[in-house]
Amino acid sequence: MQYTTLGNTGLKVSVAGLGCGGFSRLGLPSGKTEDEAERLVIDAVDLGINFLDTAPPYGTEATVGRALKSIPRASVIVSTKAFVHRKGEWHTPEQMVASLENSLRLMGTDYVDVFQLHGVLTSEYAYALDKLAPALLAQKAKGKIRHIGITEQPVEDFTHETLARATQDDIWEVFMVAFHMMHQSARKNLFPLTRQKRIGTMLMFAVRSIFAKPERVVAALREAAAKGQVETWLGESAAPLGFLLHAGGAADITEAAYRFARHEPGVDVVLFGTGDAAHLRSNVASLLKPPLPQADRDKLAALFGHLTGVGMDAAPMQTR
Repeated sequence: MQYTTLGNTGLKVSVAGLGCGGFSRLGLPSGKTEDEAERLVIDAVDLGINFLDTAPPYGTEATVGRALKSIPRASVIVSTKAFVHRKGEWHTPEQMVASLENSLRLMGTDYVDVFQLHGVLTSEYAYALDKLAPALLAQKAKGKIRHIGITEQPVEDFTHETLARATQDDIWEVFMVAFHMMHQSARKNLFPLTRQKRIGTMLMFAVRSIFAKPERVVAALREAAAKGQVETWLGESAAPLGFLLHAGGAADITEAAYRFARHEPGVDVVLFGTGDAAHLRSNVASLLKPPLPQADRDKLAALFGHLTGVGMDAAPMQTR
């Protein structure tokens, strides 16, 4: 495993992070037992992954807690979250603290390394900063939170407006950002700011379903070509990303997507979800490979660098 420092937090983190949400949720939606899901977390740690990201709506905090019983707590970085606005209601500071306390209970730990406000829209940011941030700082002073973060809502905020605004306020130490081969806007809109402020970055949506299913890429580019957003040939090709697959390049599109994201300047941890041990090992192997050839990276930037919002699937538990 390769490790880096998460922004200015001082945390040594694996470049591959286990995302316990998304569509996979450690395999629980597809019929995995709690024991099997717990084993998957332990397998990830055995591979050198030390970053575990979960949240209350994922339904996996208890599973992470089960795994933590057999993992030295100080050897892993645990991240969880709380909502600002949910189902038409603003969450009060008291509700947020109660969410934190419940997360600690479920995971059987006295603290979380990173506690994030979850999927914050631009219209919600002022409330998060004015009403919830003081409570976050109070919990940090008590030692229940080591570092404070915020995640964007990429299904609606394609241009990283919330996080760009958040770089102006020193409370936020960690961001969760959406970035992938056909959604590269963070390179211009956000990463220069996070690098300047030394804000730690966790990447989501590096693969998701779009690059795991070739037909999704074909459909997305056919639609984009019809709108005049990409070159016509991309919409007509049965393998529009085939140029990435060659000797010295990537073995498959999923590998290419992980290598593209992993080596982007400004990225610390690339999160991925999985419900299968073989898939876990494959993802880690991809993330530990060298960067894509520069010619391939340049072509991806030229073809897709202007696109925003492609492949931003919303998992059911994240809908408002």
